[in-house]
Amino acid sequence: MDLKLTGKRALVTGGSRGIGRAVARQLALEGCDVVLAARDPVRLDAAAAELSAETGRKVSGFAVDTGDDAQVQALVAEAVSRLGGLDILVNSAAEPAQKFGGQRLADMTDELVLGELNVKVMGYLRTARAAAPHMKAQGWGRIINISGLAARQAHSIASSVRNVSVAAMTKNLADELGGDGINVTVVHPGGTRTERTAERVEAMLADGLTPDEVERKMGAGTAIGRIVDAAEIAYVVAFLASPLSVAITGDAIPVAGGVVGPIHY
Repeated sequence: MDLKLTGKRALVTGGSRGIGRAVARQLALEGCDVVLAARDPVRLDAAAAELSAETGRKVSGFAVDTGDDAQVQALVAEAVSRLGGLDILVNSAAEPAQKFGGQRLADMTDELVLGELNVKVMGYLRTARAAAPHMKAQGWGRIINISGLAARQAHSIASSVRNVSVAAMTKNLADELGGDGINVTVVHPGGTRTERTAERVEAMLADGLTPDEVERKMGAGTAIGRIVDAAEIAYVVAFLASPLSVAITGDAIPVAGGVVGPIHY
């Protein structure tokens, strides 16, 4: 299927590794030119060089902390300058959910929760606020927010609060911007195979599990019986970023291999 993305211009935050990097790669493979944003300039430059060489598209990096509004405004202005405009924004800059696993009420300091709201929720809002005028001016755009299944599960206060907030923000933006040709969606990954999972896999293998047993353990609770790869999330995001996704806006798309049990409608 031709996603009609050739020549589109994309900005991906959190794009130096993990889901963000996978999304940037897929968008470039589909014909987009991409600006990657992340905090670590060394990792960022390496990712941009690798993706540019692999895909043949224009991919460059810009170091930014999305917790700071002035830096976000500079990021979007630079992305527009480098790309000649901006069609697609993918927000993926956030701390991994594993950071908050098992934390209870007594662990939920003001600094921790407010920090997450500032980076993931306000960070996404800042980039959307800076990017939307450019998309409005051309009458077309796509904003995809990477959130997480913690929006539907009560295992971590910090993760749930930040991800529910991203989903609520997404719906508000979709309703406001839809008349300007801008679709806004949120994607909820679950457990995902990224660079970060390598240590976990090695530890389980060292404990004597076979590769098949590792796969089943990591995919426990999913309908497909295995963990989802970051590249598989990127396929869905690339579709949502395309003109073919015009009928989908304001909605949350779970991309986690199917959580066994709950019904969401």
